[in-house]
Amino acid sequence: MSAWLWTSTTGGLEKNLSKSDTAYRPGQSLRPHEVLIRVFATSLNPADYKVPEGLGLLYKCVVSTPASPGMDFSGRVIATGSKVTNVKLGQVVFGCLPLPRQHGALAEYTVADGRLVVPVPEGVDVIDAATVGIAGQTAIQVIKDRVQAGDHVFINGGSGGVGTYAIQIAKALGCHVTATCSTRNASLLKDIGADEVLDYTSVDVVDYLRKRGPLFSLALDMIGKPDNLYRESHNFLLPGKIFAQVGNESHFSTVGRFVTPRVLGGGQRPYQLVFFKNRFEDLKQIADWMREGRVKPVIDSVFEFDDAVKAFEKLRSNRARGKVVVRVASDESLEVHGYIPDSLWHSHE
Repeated sequence: MSAWLWTSTTGGLEKNLSKSDTAYRPGQSLRPHEVLIRVFATSLNPADYKVPEGLGLLYKCVVSTPASPGMDFSGRVIATGSKVTNVKLGQVVFGCLPLPRQHGALAEYTVADGRLVVPVPEGVDVIDAATVGIAGQTAIQVIKDRVQAGDHVFINGGSGGVGTYAIQIAKALGCHVTATCSTRNASLLKDIGADEVLDYTSVDVVDYLRKRGPLFSLALDMIGKPDNLYRESHNFLLPGKIFAQVGNESHFSTVGRFVTPRVLGGGQRPYQLVFFKNRFEDLKQIADWMREGRVKPVIDSVFEFDDAVKAFEKLRSNRARGKVVVRVASDESLEVHGYIPDSLWHSHE
């Protein structure tokens, strides 16, 4: 099969990716709950390169190489284990693969847990469905159990993958959303439902929030800036409400915020680092909202399979608005193999 593989992450994972047309195809024998997927598309996430790069040799101790990256996927079920019951052979599904693993979604075939894949709803594009995995689940899990209709939610950095999902999920739950972004992304955030958009290039975000008073039931921070945002969060978060941190690259700064006592300048609201869990019910809820038109994935760009390295470069640029996707199977190859005809890429069963 065709797959993008790496054996080293020195200098960056994407600099070590090479395409192979003779890669080992996983799923020669399936465990009872596993499904073999013919991958249609995969969306990239920072974890795809940060985890193997960050763990280095430790990652290679638990994962054999060459390995293929990619966690989020959409595709068709072409084989099932003996105990798979929630999806059928031939169904178009989407989901998220766990890390660490050897056989990722940046390949023609991958193996997934059949209990954690969800059928793509009728009328939902397989490219859109491929973006849900990490970003969608991260957003729904940090929001859904902490708010109720009418609550105010603050989202710092609303134009990325998690941010664009978070805005729409908070709105689907009936919340009022205030979100920050740069000037060029303000109209996008308005279009996907943000009630109030703060341009952090021209507005002192902390000062603005401080003047609003303790109004918000949840603060979700994607970018880790400004540095005093958490320290000042008691001025805009309601008592007892959580400041949740997603994807902050400033590791030591993050830990410092968490452990610094209040009397020494630490924050006065609960602080939580956000880690997502793979949950069928969350994937299914997002699928339902997509079918209803209440959540629409925001896609920055779609790269063809041969351009996977360029897709990683775009992701690393931190300039993507929404998700970066790689189309693994071309329309033509899907037709030849009888998977999904060209006419159904945007409306299919």
